[in-house]
Amino acid sequence: MKQWKIFLLILGVFLLFFLIPLNNPVVRNAVMEALHMLQDYARDHVLLCLIPAFFIAGAISNFISQGAVMRYLGAKANKFLAYTVSSVSGSILAVCSCTVLPLFAGIYRRGAGLGPATAFLYSGPAINITAMILTARVLGWELGIARIIGAVIFAIIIGLLMHLIFRKEEKERHEEGGFVIPQDENNGRSMWKTSIYFLVMIAILIFLNWSYDKSGGQSLWNTIYSIKYHISGFLLLILGILIFLWFKKDELKNWTTSTWDFTKQIMPLLFLGVLTAGFLLGRATGTDGIVHEGIIPGHWIASLVGGNSIMSNFIASISGAFMYLATLTEIPILQGLIGAGMGKGPALALLLAGPALSLPSMLVIRSVLGTKKTIVYVLLVVVMATFTGLLFGTLMQ
Repeated sequence: MKQWKIFLLILGVFLLFFLIPLNNPVVRNAVMEALHMLQDYARDHVLLCLIPAFFIAGAISNFISQGAVMRYLGAKANKFLAYTVSSVSGSILAVCSCTVLPLFAGIYRRGAGLGPATAFLYSGPAINITAMILTARVLGWELGIARIIGAVIFAIIIGLLMHLIFRKEEKERHEEGGFVIPQDENNGRSMWKTSIYFLVMIAILIFLNWSYDKSGGQSLWNTIYSIKYHISGFLLLILGILIFLWFKKDELKNWTTSTWDFTKQIMPLLFLGVLTAGFLLGRATGTDGIVHEGIIPGHWIASLVGGNSIMSNFIASISGAFMYLATLTEIPILQGLIGAGMGKGPALALLLAGPALSLPSMLVIRSVLGTKKTIVYVLLVVVMATFTGLLFGTLMQ
């Protein structure tokens, strides 16, 4: 069966390049959009987002006690504590849908239950305090408040539903994987040392990706932005000192090995997904402020998401789910779509589905959870975003 899959993959790639009409200006533009989007992704996200996230994921696999993961996020953990921790994590991390993937894979493989792990997967990019504030400032306080409430509730409900739907498979996974709560091994380090180590790495991730608020002027937020690389460099120096003082050579070797394993699994799928998303939908905006379209014209989407019907909310949800939206880019995109006639209900639907999902992230989630669980997760996000947008649009009318 595996050989047939390889053959079909080769055949598909051959037919794609054999039949694609590159002389067609629309297709040629879509190809360039795909390449530009991948280039933007490589420049803006790989060095500052993904690489730190991969190292954090590798550290989770090696230095976070499996007993701690099982105790707080495992299938037998206290449900209130597990879902509270996982559903509000995004307010601390402030990462996009691609950056949260290695972190999600790390805790899931350490024995976290499917419910808390998927709640974390959704909350990481969706419950972003920065994005919440900018949403309220740019798109209106109604959308800002609705986004905060919806994202927190979504994370908890999606996690609980994933747990209930796949409870039998999860029980077998924990029994076959031997996920019993082991005694913690500190390797000579106290809990506070491990905590400081992770807090420094998370702080590096946050400050490296600190964004500029164009409407903020000389605010504290933008002052921090102006010195974010100095802060990050200082934190990197602290991290180096901590590693030198607290970690053994074998531990560091295992850490880099785990980081490389996550990179090999996730990076190719993300790049493939970004290319596909760029070809189909194009980039949101270029550096020149112009909307760049892929093979699907942007005005088609804008014309389909006006009003507040079930279909307009569904189209907004499904479009957001497949588009790649880096953190905070969904706000100017929606600003343009709302100006083109997009309804407030569909706008919220896209806000709840878009940042948490993308075609690249779906490919990676499938490699971690499998096809069936990934399909259910995506459907839950899209369906819940659709009906939440419909309710919100009705209330606003």
